[in-house]
Amino acid sequence: MGLPTTRATDPVARARLLARIREAVLSGTPAPQQPRQVVSESWRRSLAARVDPERGTGPPTIFERGEMSELRAEHPLAETLPLLRETLVAIADEAMHMMIVTDAQGHILWREGQSDVLRRADKVGLIEGTRWSEDSIGTNAMGTAIAEDVSVQIHSAEHLVRAYHSWTCAASPVHDPDTGRIVGVVDVTGPVRSFHPSTMALVGAAAKLAESHLRNRMQSRDEALRTRWAPQLAALRGEYGALVAPSGRVLASEPHDWLPVPRLVLPSTAGGTLTLPDGREAYLEPLAEGFLLRSGRPAPASASAVSATAVSATSLSATSLSATAVPGTAVPGTAATATAAHLRLRFLGHAPTAELNGRRVRLTQRHADMLTLLALNPSGVSAEQLATGVYGERGNPVTARAEIHRLRVQLGAAVVRSGPYRLHAELVADWLTVRESLRAGQVRAAAAAYRGELRPGSEAPAVIEERELLAATLRRAVLDQGDIEAMWLLADTPSGADDVELAERLTHALPPSDPRHAAMSARSERLSR
Repeated sequence: MGLPTTRATDPVARARLLARIREAVLSGTPAPQQPRQVVSESWRRSLAARVDPERGTGPPTIFERGEMSELRAEHPLAETLPLLRETLVAIADEAMHMMIVTDAQGHILWREGQSDVLRRADKVGLIEGTRWSEDSIGTNAMGTAIAEDVSVQIHSAEHLVRAYHSWTCAASPVHDPDTGRIVGVVDVTGPVRSFHPSTMALVGAAAKLAESHLRNRMQSRDEALRTRWAPQLAALRGEYGALVAPSGRVLASEPHDWLPVPRLVLPSTAGGTLTLPDGREAYLEPLAEGFLLRSGRPAPASASAVSATAVSATSLSATSLSATAVPGTAVPGTAATATAAHLRLRFLGHAPTAELNGRRVRLTQRHADMLTLLALNPSGVSAEQLATGVYGERGNPVTARAEIHRLRVQLGAAVVRSGPYRLHAELVADWLTVRESLRAGQVRAAAAAYRGELRPGSEAPAVIEERELLAATLRRAVLDQGDIEAMWLLADTPSGADDVELAERLTHALPPSDPRHAAMSARSERLSR
């Protein structure tokens, strides 16, 4: 049952009616009308979780302030923040609201908006690190959007807990384009009196834009993975094989479509044997960014010919792939690959992260600077070069040796070798991926891989030089090509968010029917002012 028209449009009158409905339902007396089904179901779940409707305490704080930087850097929605800010924050400011972004468990990762609203939010626990799932704090738009997997607006006394009756919130889940699972929630929250009927539609549109951004990134990563590892797939020749994403999606196979399903259930441990849906066993060989599936089943002679043709068509070979492998490292497609360490570096746009053979490695800022320098110089560097590149002209080789010794202890002497200092691993580094894509003329792929500046905040001379060169080269290539998607991807980065020329070019290139046009037009106008 809907609300009468006057009450539906007057947020205060609506809040009074909702309060009477809530009191009646909780006391078991006749209600003036029934709550919405999504609200009723949420109240039921919240009460079953023993949430006290009259509780005076706020939500639980799960993560402290010092933990938030790492949590944000690792979260997939981090790269959509510029887009979400452009779409929601300015409007939230004007409406006395704030934008909130949570993870899939309801932990608030980001909140931005009008300062007065933020101060009011502090008092009720609407702050980073708190958990807003239904079982923690009862019915609220963020928690209910996660529980129901729907966009939802919760107004005033539709919140089960009385302390939040002076608030209204609209939230929409954002899904992983790979798995379909919820990765987080986008929410706009503010005082009841500032409620506006269009808020829900705006939040839903922002969530769809975020999903579109994630989908574009995924497709670019898929294409890069297929291009990078096509020679290794083709080199199997005598047996059926496939390239598999870390999530289990089948990206390519030889012969084509021999697998009966588009996605495989991978074992919990990297590599090893895997039972296919038809009962046959196959072997998963870990790659730096996924897996090579080997069935052991002989492929038809024609399949080998197709594989060889495919490699020729893409002009790829094991030799060409060595451009991203460190000298001395096993080249993909050779027998030695199984014994090589896999090192993955993500240094663009956020806190530096590293994975060694699938295991997360914590890095200090200095170690990240050193790894950047080593990755840029695959043939190796001396202690003097390391000191100058990381510390500047006054750098001391003794200090550099001591620091890289600690790095060798952390990663292993087999990975960080000496005489000269160099990496010995199957290396995948996000900024090198951008470089390679630009070198190959794949501008959109380069823009998709570019999450932001290389090691922002680092003052190491070698890092600054590479950071500025990469940013300038990518920007020029994107503007010269004029591809809308490449320009949009670059505009979504922190550095691209303040690029006046990029905003103006996108505003003119995007058709008015594209939902991104309005956001970019507003950005262009703001930057021009």
